[in-house]
Amino acid sequence: MSLAYDAILAQDGAARLRRAGLAVAVAAVVITAMALTGLLDPARFADAWPAVVQLSREMFPPDFSRFPGWLRPLADTLAMSIAGTAIAVGLSLPLALLAAGNTTPNRAVYHVARLMLNLLRSIPELIMGIILVAMVGFGALPGVLALGLHSVGMVGKFFAESIEHVDPKPVEAARATGATTPQVVWHAVVAQVMPQLADVTIYRWEYNFRASTVLGAVGAGGIGFELIAALRVLDYAQVSAILICMLACVTLVDALGAALRRVLK
Repeated sequence: MSLAYDAILAQDGAARLRRAGLAVAVAAVVITAMALTGLLDPARFADAWPAVVQLSREMFPPDFSRFPGWLRPLADTLAMSIAGTAIAVGLSLPLALLAAGNTTPNRAVYHVARLMLNLLRSIPELIMGIILVAMVGFGALPGVLALGLHSVGMVGKFFAESIEHVDPKPVEAARATGATTPQVVWHAVVAQVMPQLADVTIYRWEYNFRASTVLGAVGAGGIGFELIAALRVLDYAQVSAILICMLACVTLVDALGAALRRVLK
């Protein structure tokens, strides 16, 4: 009895030592990263303070004189986020079924689907927007495509992980009744993860609205284009006004997303 108790204490001590070592290693990596990026350099912040004060003075009070002209770009930004999310969901679900270990036809298809998701996730929206602007021209279309294709990488990954964690019992029951593979997938797999898929979709829509504003920097339309135009002429009063409009819209989109989650629960 004493030997078993001593063994348990030894295992517990070893586990604590490993956790402490991991915590020290993580802290060392974080501190090193902060030092390399200048976060631990107080002189940089002290030198930047006068510029911060001057910029703050130029940004307030906000200039809303061009607000009527921003309504269409704001609507375009909202439309871009909705259309981009729709593209993402439409492409992500079949890819996720191929990238999930319990629904993929074979390991080769599994690895190809995972590679495609990694590829789409590794290219930032901004870079994808630049490439698509060169392909299809300026406007909202390249923004929608950039948002949709980049979102596939992340949404598909979340979808695949949700599918891999389904309860296998309904799947086995559906197969025992003689259901075809598409019927098994739809009724026994997708039906189980539908709440998680909806939650990820709503979250990604909220993210895409914020991301679509950045794409205006590369000519992909929306309110981001107006923001970059104001920054180029150093009109910081209009910049602050546009940022306030964007904050109001993001808050509205977040509230709509929260309402949709409550409805779907």
